[in-house]
Amino acid sequence: MSSQSADRPLSSSASSPAAPGATTRGLSHDRSRRAMAHAEELIPGGVNSPVRAFGSVGGTPPFITRAKGSQLIDEDGNSYVDLFCSWGPMIHGHAHPQIVEAVQEAASRGLSYGAPTEREVELVKVIRERTSIEKARLVNSGTEATMSAVRLARGFTGRDKILKFEGCYHGHVDSLLVAAGSGVATLGLPDSPGITQAAAKDTIVVPYRDIAAVREAFERCGDEIAAIIVEGAAGNMGAVNPHGFNAELKEVAHAHGALLIIDEVMTGFRVSRQGWYGLDGVAGDLTTFGKVVSGGLPAAAFGGRAEIMDHLAPVGPVYQAGTLSGNPVAVAAGLASLKLADDATYRALDNNADKLADILSSALSEESVVHHIQRAGNMLSVRFAEGEGANFADMQAADTFRFPAFFHAMLDNGVFAPPSVFETWFVSTALTDADFERIEVAARAGAKAAKQAQGPGA
Repeated sequence: MSSQSADRPLSSSASSPAAPGATTRGLSHDRSRRAMAHAEELIPGGVNSPVRAFGSVGGTPPFITRAKGSQLIDEDGNSYVDLFCSWGPMIHGHAHPQIVEAVQEAASRGLSYGAPTEREVELVKVIRERTSIEKARLVNSGTEATMSAVRLARGFTGRDKILKFEGCYHGHVDSLLVAAGSGVATLGLPDSPGITQAAAKDTIVVPYRDIAAVREAFERCGDEIAAIIVEGAAGNMGAVNPHGFNAELKEVAHAHGALLIIDEVMTGFRVSRQGWYGLDGVAGDLTTFGKVVSGGLPAAAFGGRAEIMDHLAPVGPVYQAGTLSGNPVAVAAGLASLKLADDATYRALDNNADKLADILSSALSEESVVHHIQRAGNMLSVRFAEGEGANFADMQAADTFRFPAFFHAMLDNGVFAPPSVFETWFVSTALTDADFERIEVAARAGAKAAKQAQGPGA
């Protein structure tokens, strides 16, 4: 995909010094630096979501002004191949003409009604046709989806406790932010100030992929546990494949009268047409969706068995509501995104993920940098250690100090990876052969920089 003539083909990282081994093009980032300085006066940390601030990798983030296809363009006109895809939603690339047309058409008829529409029913119908859910409700974010699913599970079972896993992030709701991954892991926070002991006491946390620890928790207080909540595949400690763990969890939960909530906010409609459910066939009693289902606008959903969903108001006693839930413009974007996502889309995503993994591994191997490319379907991440990491402790135990240099060298060469070792890399169908050539150059520079990186105390 060609960018506009004013766009520069490669970029250097904003304000950080060049990482060892990086090929720095020395392009201007003055506008991004000024924008960040201004933002810090008005917004905490200058950003509206913490990982965007580059706190774990250093430097100043490029301020993006537009995007098209596989490319992000910053305020200084530098272009980057996008390998985090707005943290997952943009499977078709940016500004896909059919999605843009759907959004424009919907917006022309009104931005919000606060009343039911046929299109929101159509979106839920599409979700139901592709997944295990029988009924669903639309909300505005993944956090709302998981928060609502947990409340519903408690209301349905009459129990209070929730079992979750170290390093699994389910949004910033209090009871689920205990021992979370994603931005919390990036910032090195065990959890967040402001979460009361009362909220935390009903959250049981055990290591991911440790079924013995799950069974022990249920033996100890199984009649108090309303639900297990787990990501379809872990993607907030890096990408970690469950390898059958979800089926084991469902068996244990049901044996004790608890529900299984599968958080497919990240994996849903990205790793397959049916999400992670399409890969392992494990149906949650409740499932949450976001990111891809939104088409890039603020929208999400949660759904499940009809007998559980019918406990929601107005037909049941569990209250949940939202002023902008089912927003017609967001629904239009989500419908367009899902309708575009056919079998060819997922073949392209899988192929592009395979290419990216091969390029990264080859570059790191050439420099003799110990690593493992973590894979969960077409999601991936880089672990600077031997072998596959199975849980959060494994991911933290790697040579994470190598990542900032690796990241900045790639950014300096025009490739924008997620700015945290604990975040997942995402591909889109918009990636071209020319993009992969740029990625190869950037990966070689990144590998050289990672090799020269020095750990704490060096």
